[in-house]
Amino acid sequence: MTPNLNYTELLQSQFGFSSFRTGQQEVVQGLLNQRSTLAIFPTGSGKSLCYQFVATQLPHLTLVVSPLLALMKDQLEFLQSKGIAAASIDSTLTAEQNKQVMHDVRSGQCKILMVSVERFKNERFRQFIESIQVSMLVIDEAHCISEWGHNFRPDYLKLPSYQQELNIPLVLLLTATATKKVKHDMANRFAIAPNDIIQTGFYRANLNLNVIPVLEAHKNQALLQQVSQQQGAGIVYVTLQQTAEQVAGFLKQNGCVAKAYHAGLDSDIRQSIQQDFMQNKLQIVVATIAFGMGIDKSDIRFVVHYDLPKSIENYSQEIGRGGRDGQAANCTVLANLDGLVTIENFVYGDTPDLSAIQRVVDDIAAQGKDVSAADKFQWETQINSLSTLSNIRQLPLKTLLVQLELAKVVRPLYAYFAEFKYKFITDKGSILSQFSKERGDFLNAVFTHTDMKKVWGVVNFDNIYQAYGADRSRVVTALEYLHEHNHIELASRLITDVYEVNQEALLAPDLAQNLAQYFAENELKEVKRIATLVRFFELDKCLNFNLSAYFDDKQAPEHCGHCSVCLGRVAKLEYSSPITTPDKTQVAEAMAALKTHLVGKTDIELTESIYCRFLTAMTMPLFTRLKVRQVLGFGSCEHCRYGDVKQAVNEIMGNTFKCALPTR
Repeated sequence: MTPNLNYTELLQSQFGFSSFRTGQQEVVQGLLNQRSTLAIFPTGSGKSLCYQFVATQLPHLTLVVSPLLALMKDQLEFLQSKGIAAASIDSTLTAEQNKQVMHDVRSGQCKILMVSVERFKNERFRQFIESIQVSMLVIDEAHCISEWGHNFRPDYLKLPSYQQELNIPLVLLLTATATKKVKHDMANRFAIAPNDIIQTGFYRANLNLNVIPVLEAHKNQALLQQVSQQQGAGIVYVTLQQTAEQVAGFLKQNGCVAKAYHAGLDSDIRQSIQQDFMQNKLQIVVATIAFGMGIDKSDIRFVVHYDLPKSIENYSQEIGRGGRDGQAANCTVLANLDGLVTIENFVYGDTPDLSAIQRVVDDIAAQGKDVSAADKFQWETQINSLSTLSNIRQLPLKTLLVQLELAKVVRPLYAYFAEFKYKFITDKGSILSQFSKERGDFLNAVFTHTDMKKVWGVVNFDNIYQAYGADRSRVVTALEYLHEHNHIELASRLITDVYEVNQEALLAPDLAQNLAQYFAENELKEVKRIATLVRFFELDKCLNFNLSAYFDDKQAPEHCGHCSVCLGRVAKLEYSSPITTPDKTQVAEAMAALKTHLVGKTDIELTESIYCRFLTAMTMPLFTRLKVRQVLGFGSCEHCRYGDVKQAVNEIMGNTFKCALPTR
């Protein structure tokens, strides 16, 4: 940007805003002076405008990584309404649309491209983006980078290396929720200087925080009372899909225009509900946390937590969807301790046990048997098959793979599609006639070594290399070129990740044990996070002040004057009834039923944690593949504490199985 241009004039002409909000101009100036920046603004305070404004002034592409498709779509609509050329590459695009986006990016017509972090693992995308000059990398919801954050996503840890590989000079990290530890962790990963961390304050004076102790039997009536007192649109958050349906049904029976929203609904139904809510055809959405991140509705007047949120971070994000227009919004928690069991069990359900971790280590070692004399060898894996083999859900499995990277056991080399297939749009002879002899011979080798089945053919990369000497990357580049120029239609599937393995690190004593210890410590951290949440709701000092302090904001008033504590209503949370304890006879019968069901169907050892997850209705690949949900006793201890279930299982197993993880 030339120095004599006025930022505010540009803002007015490009976006129609008369002035920047607090913090925005600092971020813009830093970026335009080529300083990578971390921006921590409250929800609804205009984080996105920072990158949108800067992108219009940079010479090349701005690449935005966003965790949610709905977020991308909202931001794209805004940009397009301002005449700014922006697009996304995502799973909803047709082949033709995808081709058009890539053409627009290559030509420089598209200034902003939005993708998910998983897109970087796509071989075709990597080939494409490596050929483009990128001025700035923007990471939305950047707290996902930090292992200390509440929404840690393993693939985000790879973004610093992607930045280096693509030679992107500038980075902008955006988040609304970062504790002091998370903030410094994010900045360090991208070498962002302390002076380039712009934090505008967390406190929002228009949010009225209320904690109302309610026993479970009275919760529906308490909800109805809250909703009837509100004007305008609102969100009711619940933990389980089943609860969303039940609560929405109750509200409808009592005259409210309400619908349930959760991940179990078809995507077109979710899209319809979202549109109705945005257009005020629907007053109340009863939702799991699947709803909200992509909702940029400014006039949400109330947010009710029917169940306890998962953490203070989740709570702050969810209430942050209220009152984005600056008008008052009521944020109410109908609180008791009953939901703690469910939240805690979710934590335990994501912790792989030692034997499962060992199966992953053994799978890596198995591919190195033929090169035992070598220091390093390559390991190829597909996440779906590895999840089935190890019996670890995909999210914790991705975390495990990242931990293996950090331990220097594996190093990601590249990912490729196990299968490329194409069909001809232009006649093969016509295609070959358009190229020089060498290129024509090369393409003819590709066509010859394609296993054609009626219309579609599968490319045989090994045969092409043996016959012509062309490596995989040249073949993929050629296929992409033909696809972009409408000569073929190209499709690909089955992503395979290729890692370099350090054999010395792989054979280190206690590798699996150390990884299991990491997960055990992470599990303890998450359980402590839940305890912190309960302590927060029972505070006898201002809720707004303490919430702001949790996110390292020292500027909030000590007494906001409009939270339930400041208004003299200190909450004391209770269990509606004593926590159910496992019936050992029923537990023993359920364990026997599971064992019988699995006989001859799997060689996975039935460990204590597998029994516990079966009894507490946790999902895992083994259960899905072998239809374990149908077995008598599945979920029979769903409302019991995991520790109590574990103790009962231990006793029934006669203490013959000693869990290698620290006691939960």
